[in-house]
Amino acid sequence: MNRLFSRLLPTLRQGGALLLTLYATVASAQTCPPEPQPLSAEALQTAQAQAPNRGFLWELQREGRRAYVYGSIHVGKPDWVLPGPLLQQALDHSDTLALELDLSDPQVLRSLMQPLPSRSTLKLPPTLQERLQQAARALCVSPNSLAAMHPLLQLSQLSLLQGRWDGLDASFGQELGLLMQALGRGLRVTGLEQPQTQLEALIPASNAQALQELQDSLDQLESGQQREVLRELAEAWSRGDLKRLASYAQWCHCVDSPAARAQLQRLNDARNTAMAQRISALHREGRNLLVAVGALHFTGPKALQTLLSAQGFSVKPLWPR
Repeated sequence: MNRLFSRLLPTLRQGGALLLTLYATVASAQTCPPEPQPLSAEALQTAQAQAPNRGFLWELQREGRRAYVYGSIHVGKPDWVLPGPLLQQALDHSDTLALELDLSDPQVLRSLMQPLPSRSTLKLPPTLQERLQQAARALCVSPNSLAAMHPLLQLSQLSLLQGRWDGLDASFGQELGLLMQALGRGLRVTGLEQPQTQLEALIPASNAQALQELQDSLDQLESGQQREVLRELAEAWSRGDLKRLASYAQWCHCVDSPAARAQLQRLNDARNTAMAQRISALHREGRNLLVAVGALHFTGPKALQTLLSAQGFSVKPLWPR
């Protein structure tokens, strides 16, 4: 695992750089969020031996065959990239790893950086454009490195980069740890969605709605609210507190408008039915399957575990019990 981690981390971090844009230092180290530092080989070995169970893990049973679904969070701390014992056992049982997107596919990563044909160009008022650029500069990101992206995608990357102040980074998301092992073992890796699906969830069809979402998100970014919410989400995930995640809309203070409610529905519930159907189809192919998707997809009336039950699976929580 140590050698595999060392060999694959540069490639995966390069992919993460495409997702997070080109990170460019333009201010002193004292004012920039600290860049992520992977564990040393010795620390990695120690952390691997002591990795606890984190997040959420369910076992599926249908037609006499098992599968596993794991609720992850898309950022992490250096040791979070290592699976705990139960997740490791699930991976050991599997021949296929299914992620929201197949992050091992260079075409998928390129597609995430390209304009979405179904969405028109969003022209920002000068004051909003300046606020977006200032938000980038405050995180030591060159606004020019973001310019080709839709403004909402720019802001989503800046929101993730805020997590670096709290030791959280997309380079240490659990999907990447699972992906490293899957590639090293020669397992099949597949996506539950296409890049267009995720981009259409992130970007509303209405430019008026997109402007409102951008305004609301900038307010939250500038106030520090988004950083607090990301930190609380990460802490709740780490301790396996699904009840806390399920009440996200009540405590985040970020779902207080019709636009925000529409955004959350688009990002979460609206995607779950298709993901459940894809999981069911992969299982019917005879795959020994481990699925890893964001933990918020396991909350609400259209939670993935509920939809998978409707697909004929018996669903048993393995962690937390």
